[in-house]
Amino acid sequence: MKNFNIVTNGYDKNEVNNFVNEVTTEYESMLNKLKSKDEEIAMLKNELNRYKDIETTMNKAVLVAEDSSNQIRKIAKEEANLIIANAKKDASQIVNDALIKAEKTEIEVDNLRRSIKLYKARIKEVVSEQLTMVDDVDNINLDERE
Repeated sequence: MKNFNIVTNGYDKNEVNNFVNEVTTEYESMLNKLKSKDEEIAMLKNELNRYKDIETTMNKAVLVAEDSSNQIRKIAKEEANLIIANAKKDASQIVNDALIKAEKTEIEVDNLRRSIKLYKARIKEVVSEQLTMVDDVDNINLDERE
């Protein structure tokens, strides 16, 4: 605390005026500093709010990206399952077609075997008839023609 010199009729006017000027200057300086700090605080609050808005936007973007990722995974799984199901169906169809073709081939082979047996039987019959005719040639009487 400031002490003033005592003079006649009270304190020294110059000292008091100088002190008041000093206090006023100090007060104005502090007031300017406070205004500057208030402005800085307001600016920082605005910047903080802007960063909070950016954070909120980024959080929303992350949620949208996660949701999109989950949907893409779900669609990919469904497509994979559909491809597998179609492949199994196609494979079953191919196997069934192959079995049907194998059965037809087997039937054709059986028919060919029967045809070969019939053909062999006919050839044997013809050969047998030819042999009989050859044997009959020996029995033909040549004298009868004279």
